[in-house]
Amino acid sequence: MSNIELINASCADQTVDVVVNAANGGLWAGGGICGVIFSKAGNKELTAACRKYNTPLADGSAVITPAFNMTNAKAIIHAVGPNFAVTPKAFKELFDAYYNSLKVMMDNGYHSISFPLISSGIFGGSLSNPVAESTKQCCRAYKSFIEEYPVYDIDVLLCAFSSSEMLKAQAEFNNHF
Repeated sequence: MSNIELINASCADQTVDVVVNAANGGLWAGGGICGVIFSKAGNKELTAACRKYNTPLADGSAVITPAFNMTNAKAIIHAVGPNFAVTPKAFKELFDAYYNSLKVMMDNGYHSISFPLISSGIFGGSLSNPVAESTKQCCRAYKSFIEEYPVYDIDVLLCAFSSSEMLKAQAEFNNHF
């Protein structure tokens, strides 16, 4: 039985098969959750693994690397969320970042995943509520995935880091479940 849960925590701290990095198209260490994940996994090892991919990756793409020094996960999926300051109507690409992460997880035989709120921080651009938009697209991607793959059970944690993000995410999450 598949499940999705919204929690007030860092995705990098969850014990899951796969932690999702809100990645940039170049797959280099960035700020926010991206910087945290690179630090926890081992900057040198993760940078070397990311360099094996042909970058820049398109918005909505998702690729996988080992988790290296992260003892709470087996792998890291790098999901490239759109920068709404550059592409203000990139809602499909945000959906794709979540959906493609779930596909990559399944294609690698994993069942549990923790997501940050992709494109809700510096990539939120001029969206009035980037946290709600990210939550909405995660919920949509989850529903699409379990409809398309009903026998592949998944456990999804959507992680709102701050208490203010949690309030905004909870309001949107309650509209879907």
